[in-house]
Amino acid sequence: MRRVLSVLAAVAILGAPALAQQEQSTAPFAYRQLDDPAKERAAMDLMETLRCLQCQGQSIADSDAPIAGSMRSLVRERIKAGETPEEIRSWLIERYGDYVSYAPQLTELTWPLFAVPLVFLLIAVLLLRRRFTLRREAEEHGPGHEGEEA
Repeated sequence: MRRVLSVLAAVAILGAPALAQQEQSTAPFAYRQLDDPAKERAAMDLMETLRCLQCQGQSIADSDAPIAGSMRSLVRERIKAGETPEEIRSWLIERYGDYVSYAPQLTELTWPLFAVPLVFLLIAVLLLRRRFTLRREAEEHGPGHEGEEA
């Protein structure tokens, strides 16, 4: 009897990792579409704008990562329940941070991301304006200026 119990214990211990490896999807809508085509389209549009937290380079619509499947299911469940895509996006940003969205929101933390390119553009315009103004002045004063010999 002891020998049988030892064999059963060994089988259980050795077989446990194989059972743990099997992925049990708890996300019912990870790979199943909604019945209403309009709601499915809204869900897909939203999923294409959300970043997979594991892959980071793919949207949750394109990723096969388990967390992306869970997020797809969450989006579909909430769309089915009547939430708007923006409500869902806000909830996901609150839960996972700004990084989850490919469309960053303007907040007190993200405003420099929007302002810095504008500042660089303004500096470039001012520098180009100055250069063309100096060139025009040099052309108006004729030869002999700016190092040219008469």
